[in-house]
This record gives sequence, C-alpha cells and structure tokens, in this order.
Amino acid sequence: MTSAITAAGLRKSFGGHVALDGVDLTVTKGTIFALLGPNGAGKTTTVNILSTLLKPDAGTATVNGFDVATQPADVRESISLTGQFAAVDEILTGRENLVLMARLRRVKDAGQTADDLLARFQLTDAAKRRVATYSGGMRRRLDIAMSLVGNPPVIFLDEPTTGLDPQGRIEVWNSVKELAGQGTTVLLTTQYLDEAEQLADRIAILRDGRIIANGTLAELKQLLPPAKVEYVEKQPTLEDVFLAIVGATGTGGDPAMTAASAPTSKEQR
Repeated sequence: MTSAITAAGLRKSFGGHVALDGVDLTVTKGTIFALLGPNGAGKTTTVNILSTLLKPDAGTATVNGFDVATQPADVRESISLTGQFAAVDEILTGRENLVLMARLRRVKDAGQTADDLLARFQLTDAAKRRVATYSGGMRRRLDIAMSLVGNPPVIFLDEPTTGLDPQGRIEVWNSVKELAGQGTTVLLTTQYLDEAEQLADRIAILRDGRIIANGTLAELKQLLPPAKVEYVEKQPTLEDVFLAIVGATGTGGDPAMTAASAPTSKEQR
C-alpha cells in the first residue's frame, strides 16, 4: 500500500537535551496512525518536523511524496496541522471562522465550503453563534473543520482531546474516524491509551525520543504473555454510567434508569 508519511532516523536536540533519537515510521494513506507516549517523549517534536515547523538535525522524512527538508512548500500545501489548543477566533461565529479560513486559502466558494463543513461536523445549528459560547468539544470540532478547508490529504492532530470532557472526546473521536473513512490520512499524537485503542489502525509507542514498539493493536497485545482466564462479575464503569445519563449511548427510555438498572454479567478477562 502507498505511504503518505515516512521517516527514517529522525534526530533532534535542543541544547543538551535529545528530543528525538532516531525515529522511524511509515503511515499508510487513508489510515489513522497514533503516536503514543508520555509528556516529553518527543511526540510534538516529531509532528513539528513532519509539518516543516522544525528542521531535523539528522534523518529524512517525506509527506505526500515530498521531502520535508528540500520541498517544504509542497509539504505545506499537502497538510493541515491542528495543535494542542483550538486555534479559533472566539469573537467570530463558527461560520465566520470557516469563511475566513476558506478565503485565506483562496477557496473559490468560501460560503458553500463553510456550510458543507458545518454540516459535516454537526455544527450547523451553532453556525451563527459566537465561538465563545461553544463547548470544548464543539470548539475542537470547529478547529478540525477549519483544518480541512481545501481538502488536504494529510492532517496532523497533536493531542486533539487534551482538556475535553468525556462527551467532547467522543465527539472528536467520531470526527477523526469520519476523516479516515473519507480517505484522509491522520497522524495523531496522544497520551491517552484508550484514545489510541479506539482510533488507530496502527500505533507507535514513543519514549525518550525513540520508538520502542510499533504495530496494530493486535500485534502489540501479542507482546504480552498469555492472559490468565478468570471469571468475574462485571459492574458498569463510571464511563458507562456517564454516557447513559447524558444520552450518548443511543438507548431508549430514561437514561438515568438505564444506568441504574444495568444488569451485571459474567465475562472472561
């Protein structure tokens, strides 16, 4: 399959601190690739190099077939980058933010592009509201929508759900899944294990500037010894209760009663 992103031997130091120490990775077109690791592991540095914001001290990388060192302008035309904090104008409405971005990128029909993206990210009802009134999840979805103006084939999401509540995280997860479903290549960084598990086709674990594991979720699970089989009573988790109460589970009836009356069951662990 064709690769959208490749990196070989990426190294980067800041003074005496080694941020990246020989990073190799390959991301297939149209897939979600998660770069997982704790704070300071080198995730953002990797993204900044791949998006041409930083130059590596050594190593090579290509994005959409263009070399990040020798063809940075071509790389920038092929990508969009969403940082750790939503880069939206709170004074403007959601639609005005999108129209502004479309005009900056010289999209012909800025208004129609804005309306299409609002519909795609379930923000049409809030289109004429100032972004200052949006929830965290709505702002993040608008931020991702703005990054898609011009239909870039590759998008970088740097810790896209940092600071969001559980419902906001799920909203963003659904948006990211939709991106990949429509052919966009997504490289996201995260320190949340469940986020990588829910979203990624492939996961690389980064620690101290080096990738120490890389594979599908099934492949990574095989690194562990066989699990001991036990039978336990399964109780609803706090997440189960929360989603039932806010109505995000899609079940009918009274959500509070759904959570309170959920039966326990036996399962293998």
